[in-house]
Amino acid sequence: MAAFLLRRLVQMVPTMLGVVLLVFILFNWVGGDPAYLLAGKMSSAEAIANIRRQLGVDEPYYVQLGIFLKQIVTFDFGQSWATGESVGAIITSRLGPSLTVLVPLTILETVIGIALALAIAFVRGSLTDRAVMIACTAGMSVSILVYIIVFQYGLAYELGLFPVQGWGDSLADNLLRYATLPILIGLAVSIAPTLRLYRTFVLDEANQDYVRTARAKGLSERRVMWVHVLRNAAIPIITHVMANLPALLIGAFLLERFFGIPGIGREVILAVERSDFPVIKAITVYVAAATMVFNLLTDLLYQAVDPRVQLA
Repeated sequence: MAAFLLRRLVQMVPTMLGVVLLVFILFNWVGGDPAYLLAGKMSSAEAIANIRRQLGVDEPYYVQLGIFLKQIVTFDFGQSWATGESVGAIITSRLGPSLTVLVPLTILETVIGIALALAIAFVRGSLTDRAVMIACTAGMSVSILVYIIVFQYGLAYELGLFPVQGWGDSLADNLLRYATLPILIGLAVSIAPTLRLYRTFVLDEANQDYVRTARAKGLSERRVMWVHVLRNAAIPIITHVMANLPALLIGAFLLERFFGIPGIGREVILAVERSDFPVIKAITVYVAAATMVFNLLTDLLYQAVDPRVQLA
């Protein structure tokens, strides 16, 4: 195990360096001169030169790359160009609200998706199975914007069950009051594709020889599905969940924007609108690092679920 972890950590280094180099090229060669963005249209050459000197973009590219690497290692990306706030403080303060929505959403989506997939597997090929798949296809065809508008108008505005927007300082208040409706909308949007995918995983395992052997031994269908099939279907389910975790932080920007949640996704949209390069670069690098970490955790979970998996 120790050798595997050490080997994977070493392999992460060139991958991370490649991501850093790509981000550096995009923001320095393709993104344009940030001095012109900060100086505005009515600016003199002297003002632009002064801004370039303050940002360090007048240095040679290898010096700028060294500064960028130092920022990543020290977790200090400087100040936001738009607000003057520390980039580290921005990310730290925005991460909590995002996790308040995304952690319960991911848990509920996974548990409900697995339970429904197993339930559908019991009646596979029946009229109920076909009706559920048709409903899932219809649900996947509806834009998330429609769900947001309908849920906000019906549950929040008309019935007054939830606040339309807002965020507080208490975790319990945020989770039980402000985050509830965004979580419900996230479930409504994600449960259809999740159910279709998990149903495929379960049915692939349900048709294997070991399942027919278990049934021939006299095991009940419930035990076959919930013990044997679920355990083997857990491998692709874990892959799906863990691969989606980093993207969820950015992908929930619509929910955060419409409900006024001060999360990472909303901050990315604001940073793009303001051309706030330090914030965008920091979030890009951190999401890339989180993706590699979650890939490592996925491999470790494989062996925890199925001891036959060999870590190599």
